Amino acid sequence: MKKHSQKMLIYLIILISAFSKISAQGNDTVAVKNPKQDSIMATTIQKSTLNYKSLIIPAAFIGYGVAGLSVRGLRELNRDTKIEIDEHQPTRVKFDDYTQYAPGLIVYGLNLAGVKGKHNLRDRTIIYASSQLIAAAFTLPLKYMVKEERPDRSNTMSFPSGHAATAFSNAQFMFREYKDTNIWLSLSGYPFAIFTGVYRMLNDKHWLGDVVAGTGFGILSTELAYWLFPRISNLLAGKKNKNQSSAMIMPFYQYKAVGIGVIKNF
Repeated sequence: MKKHSQKMLIYLIILISAFSKISAQGNDTVAVKNPKQDSIMATTIQKSTLNYKSLIIPAAFIGYGVAGLSVRGLRELNRDTKIEIDEHQPTRVKFDDYTQYAPGLIVYGLNLAGVKGKHNLRDRTIIYASSQLIAAAFTLPLKYMVKEERPDRSNTMSFPSGHAATAFSNAQFMFREYKDTNIWLSLSGYPFAIFTGVYRMLNDKHWLGDVVAGTGFGILSTELAYWLFPRISNLLAGKKNKNQSSAMIMPFYQYKAVGIGVIKNF
């Protein structure tokens, strides 16, 4: 297990370094004229800096999850949690397949209802899609590297929990969009994320450490997406300036599959 931990650490360092390099190039000032409106659609894009205090909580969750792979006491806690769940024999439901996306969908629903968030539709979609792709970049390779067996022994892709990562990236996205205008509304996505994480264990699909690590990766993914947004927005805006017939390439992650969608404007 130590060998797997070393591989994970190297992979995470490489991934974070790549994100840092991309963000370092995204400090230009861009103004984009919307041809259908008289106003500027996306004006000056400010220099983006990562608030390292926001990384403390996800780093702690990820650290706990990684430690749970090899530290005897934490591994025993994983087993004891499963035993406790099995003793109560809770009803297994599939709601966790849907609640993981609930906070993100709520953000878009609120926007349609007139409750505006921090970003407009274009910018919000770029951030959200980026967070989902980053979450997939963290969780999917690690599943194949670690090869932790699931509690139900269905396969060896238990660590980390992809559902938990998706759920908490969505909840953190909702928090970031509304924390400056309505703090209680911004926090309302976390119950869906917690429900998702808990039911991954109740459905015998993940150990406690898997869910905790997935929580950390989910929060981290959204924080990185907001950090990288200026660079991504600059790239998309630059392409649009060069050609009125523009295309927007949007990554997505759904049902354990990573893909790229293309939106073409003529």
